[in-house]
Amino acid sequence: MKELTAFQRDCLIVINGLGEPSGREIIDELGQYYESDVFGGRLYPSLDGLVEAGLVKKTSQDGRTNAYHVTPSGKQWLEDRQSWKSTLFAAD
Repeated sequence: MKELTAFQRDCLIVINGLGEPSGREIIDELGQYYESDVFGGRLYPSLDGLVEAGLVKKTSQDGRTNAYHVTPSGKQWLEDRQSWKSTLFAAD
């Protein structure tokens, strides 16, 4: 499994849940979850890392705004993570 920061993991989960969100939509969703501001200076380098890892694809929506979507590798990463978590929770 590719190593991700907790923030990158949360970005991947949000992108998967929202479909093809813009950076602004990701910021808004994470801000609600964290109950604090999320800034572009943190988000965009994390998204670039996900793109470089092949887990997310970035496409241009209108020449200014980008949309992000989870790749098949990203979906597999999420499934593997969920399976691992389920195994550990079932251990009780």
